[in-house]
Amino acid sequence: MADKRDYYEILGVEKGISQDELKKKYRKLALKYHPDRNKDQGAEEKFKEISEAYAVLSDTEKRSKYDQFGHSGVDGRWSQEDIFRGVNFEDIFSDMGFGGSIFDIFSGGGGRRRGGAQRGSDLRAEISISFEDAYHGIEKEIRIPRTENCSVCGGTGARPGTELKTCSTCGGSGQVNRTQRTPFGHFMTSSTCPTCHGKGKMVDNPCTECHGSGRIHKKRKIKAKIPAGIEDSSRMRIGGEGEHGSSGGPPGDLYLDIYVKKNKKFKRIGNDIVQGVPISFTQASLGDEITVSTLDGKVKMKIPAGTKTGSTFRVKGKGMPNIHGYGTGDMHVKVNVEVPGKLTEKQKELLREFAKLRGERPAEENHKGFFEKVVDGVKEKI
Repeated sequence: MADKRDYYEILGVEKGISQDELKKKYRKLALKYHPDRNKDQGAEEKFKEISEAYAVLSDTEKRSKYDQFGHSGVDGRWSQEDIFRGVNFEDIFSDMGFGGSIFDIFSGGGGRRRGGAQRGSDLRAEISISFEDAYHGIEKEIRIPRTENCSVCGGTGARPGTELKTCSTCGGSGQVNRTQRTPFGHFMTSSTCPTCHGKGKMVDNPCTECHGSGRIHKKRKIKAKIPAGIEDSSRMRIGGEGEHGSSGGPPGDLYLDIYVKKNKKFKRIGNDIVQGVPISFTQASLGDEITVSTLDGKVKMKIPAGTKTGSTFRVKGKGMPNIHGYGTGDMHVKVNVEVPGKLTEKQKELLREFAKLRGERPAEENHKGFFEKVVDGVKEKI
């Protein structure tokens, strides 16, 4: 990252430049250094450099990350394909008379043109899991509708046992060449063959399964492994499970949006889990050992004498596991002192006696007795 030049410097622009001005600047530099026009040594590397800079700065999210953190904000966060996804280079190059894809140039295949092997589309699906599933991790089977290569003809579109014929328009290259006159001189450009759509081959005897398209629509069962500790609204990428590519291109990816259902007892805060537990007035006053539930079962927890309502105790290591495997959070138990709604005469008498021992006036001599004060004090804390 330290060896990389500043993207604004590469394009020769200021930080506050508008998107329209940025696009104009890039078009000018792309015209100058595009490998189809400039055969000088280093021109292709220069073109790659300015294209990468434009791909980042023309995207609002990537530009914001880059402005905040520099190259460390985008390197590692996005792959090369992610960086260029969403940038319509074909729209930019069309007015210049250039064909081909920016991915072709970056992958070393500068001679390839549109209409050849193409990557399949990415797909997106949603899945809901329980709070417990998020804690333990789970493998879910989902059904995804997608386009796949025909299994009968292998994606060729031709009936098994028959052969494809060479396209007579392009001679099998998948491209048609033309000379274009521009203010910069004459340029030889290539475009996708309109007859075979870049395949170079034609189907004489179409496959009966896909009717010559080489593609079929299917619902595919996919097993998704949800890791322990996953958070609500997380997105998982399952590589190669998107739609199949055309003409031998790689498949796209499946992006799975995961939603975790709420739990009535437990609440998640980061990797910690919080729950409320009721205890009696006697337990709070004298102390006790109680049993509390965790997502791993039940554990014992000590309540010290004199515990007040709202006090929180930590049970170490009983929170959510870190999704990256770096330890586990804790459980925080918040106690709520419960006051009985009805008392027998004997219980009232004992509480009055307790009030006298504390030096408090009995209920008959006070507007509020000892127990009533306890109830009011608990309510205030709640």
